[in-house]
Amino acid sequence: MTWTVERSVAPVRCSVAPVRCSVAPVRSRWAVSAIFFINGVVLASWVPHIPAVKAKHALSDGTLGAVLLCMALGAVLALPLAGWLTDRVGSHRNTMVAALGLSLALPAPVVSPSITLLSLSLMVLGACNGMLDVSMNAQAVAIEARYGRPIMSSFHGCFGLGGFAGAALAGGAMRFGIDGAHHVVAIALLCVLVVIRARHWLLSSRPARHAPGLVFTKPSRALRGLGALAFCALLTEGAMADWSAVYLRDVLGTSPAVGAAGFAAFSLAMAGGRFAGDRLVARLGSRGLLRASGALAAGGLGAALLIGRPSAAVVGFGLVGLGISNAVPVLFGAAGRVAGVRPGIALAAVATTGYLGFLVGPPLIGLAAEAAGLPTGLGIVSILCALIAVYVTRVVPARIGGRRARVSGS
Repeated sequence: MTWTVERSVAPVRCSVAPVRCSVAPVRSRWAVSAIFFINGVVLASWVPHIPAVKAKHALSDGTLGAVLLCMALGAVLALPLAGWLTDRVGSHRNTMVAALGLSLALPAPVVSPSITLLSLSLMVLGACNGMLDVSMNAQAVAIEARYGRPIMSSFHGCFGLGGFAGAALAGGAMRFGIDGAHHVVAIALLCVLVVIRARHWLLSSRPARHAPGLVFTKPSRALRGLGALAFCALLTEGAMADWSAVYLRDVLGTSPAVGAAGFAAFSLAMAGGRFAGDRLVARLGSRGLLRASGALAAGGLGAALLIGRPSAAVVGFGLVGLGISNAVPVLFGAAGRVAGVRPGIALAAVATTGYLGFLVGPPLIGLAAEAAGLPTGLGIVSILCALIAVYVTRVVPARIGGRRARVSGS
């Protein structure tokens, strides 16, 4: 049973009320898009180095899964603080600080000399990522309100493009024999420069004088269903980030550059899917899109694992990215329209359950890989994608957008 702390969402609602701002909305949109892009670059720059870090510390698949859990744990622990800080100091300030922290934290996991420091550095990286996730989405909500039309998918598309760029740069660095530490330090410095430049155009927000108290709420059956699908979707995203390069290098014996290509394909396909998300929902409907998306991700990954070739794996990871790209936006949209529940509380319930997927994903796949091999562990991800396709009709309304969809919250 999932219980939700409302504070992690309520401050975001308070913090996005815009004050007088001399920045044009177009410039603010580009600035926040750059922050989403940097977020993707940083995370994708770390992912290709996971196999090398695993070998450096002589980690088994199970131990690696436990170590990777630290990053998700740091993010989950930081979420309530992220909401409170966004409320108290404003989303624009929190976005800048979190983005700088995330960039500067990037080199630490790669250069950590011990497993203990590796785990701690991943917790810091995850905490910065959780802080940034809340504050930059608060900025995006405020900008979308000023535009008066849906533009949220474009921000998340920029995150996917950043993931592709980060993975591609990492692959290029590995191909030319650039040391991993030198690569991540260079990326960190570049990201810091972009954040410093973008901070001038972030949309100012009014800090709240008083933060709300903690409020616990038990989610309804409708929210539990949406949360379960969000759990599957976000576990899939985390699995591709943490295990795609490991699968290509350790199981299929590819080079580091090819290992980076797997996550690059996933990120590029996810970005493309998100940029097309609004049109796809209008044409297929919410249920139809998620049904097709879940089937595509499950089939693509399952086929890649059965074929067992590097080229098939890269294509399969790309199909997973395309299939899973719009799951979270559609599910969160449905949560915000559950009848009888305030949107903030509903989104908090579904987001909390979804982030739990990030939390349990690394050790779950690591334990499965330890017992039966990494292909079996990734096979679990394929099954979860299939569950999205099968059960979406039970919990998601046919269409989301325009009129408020009525979903039973009993």
